[in-house]
Amino acid sequence: MFRSDWESVKKCSSFGSYPPLIFLDSNLEKNPDKFYISCGMGDPTVFGNLNPHEEVICNVIESLKSSKFNGYGPSTGLEEARIAVADYSSTKNVQYNSKDIILTNGSSAAIDYCITCLANPGQNILIPFPGFPLYRTLAESLGIKTKPYNLMPTKSWVIDLNHLRSQIDENTVAILINNPSNPCGSVFSYQHLKDILQIARTHHLPIIADEIYENMVFRGQEFFPIADLSEDVPILTCSGLSKRFLVPGWRVGWIKIHDPIGVFTEIRKGLVSISQKTLGCSTIIQGALPRILTGVPQAYFDGVMDTIEKTAKLAHSLINEVKGLYPIMPQGAMYMMVMNGFYF
Repeated sequence: MFRSDWESVKKCSSFGSYPPLIFLDSNLEKNPDKFYISCGMGDPTVFGNLNPHEEVICNVIESLKSSKFNGYGPSTGLEEARIAVADYSSTKNVQYNSKDIILTNGSSAAIDYCITCLANPGQNILIPFPGFPLYRTLAESLGIKTKPYNLMPTKSWVIDLNHLRSQIDENTVAILINNPSNPCGSVFSYQHLKDILQIARTHHLPIIADEIYENMVFRGQEFFPIADLSEDVPILTCSGLSKRFLVPGWRVGWIKIHDPIGVFTEIRKGLVSISQKTLGCSTIIQGALPRILTGVPQAYFDGVMDTIEKTAKLAHSLINEVKGLYPIMPQGAMYMMVMNGFYF
């Protein structure tokens, strides 16, 4: 069911000398005697073995029964919900407050808002390749161009920093990074993130950080929020409940504004204005958010990641037995990239 489509890769990106990916060929006929498994959607709930913690469910029921959250809320989110996200996201290095948080209709909307506010038609943002296709879709629907920078398969999908530099031009307005990665499953080291920040600093570019898989890393790995490392590069971080809390259908995301040198005044205003397009996310979930973000024990998250890591190891070992296919063991998130033998 797989094919190597090198020509398609070259047409849609500047993948350069790296190997072709493995693509599902939709023109091939399915074997009627075999069960077909779709691998195209990053939904952790599909197979029923991963479910939200009971505390999360109870908090939403309580929010619903209270009848306090049936009306419209502020477009940027209820104050108590924004405070909860700020507290949940704050670290020793970065302290957020409610004014730094914009609640959105899922993290995809958060990414949409960030791209819309940072770029004008004709300008470009840099996006990872391989990467989440929605980045390109959102940008190009607004007349904003995307320029892909390469991730390196033989180095656990870290960014090719030389290629990243080469893609920057006079029309580049932002670098978008995804860590942990969809679809590569990579987790960037502290030093790699510092190197990315140095490039952004040199070229005076803000960063859009898609961190929807924050803290979803395998044993031996550590997740570092890039805003924690930045003393002078402005960061818009996009995250939400979807993946870590296993509720993608609830559509609750957020933007965290890290503006260490005070250059995002107009961007803040723009994010507030654009949030009025959709009037925010579900107020019922927002009402439960303070308890959701504080009430789930760490043991639950550890158990989820143990399940995902065991599944990844099993898939890796089985695919590795197929002649011509070369799976690259992920370090986190919920994905594994499979290469063919062109490069290995």
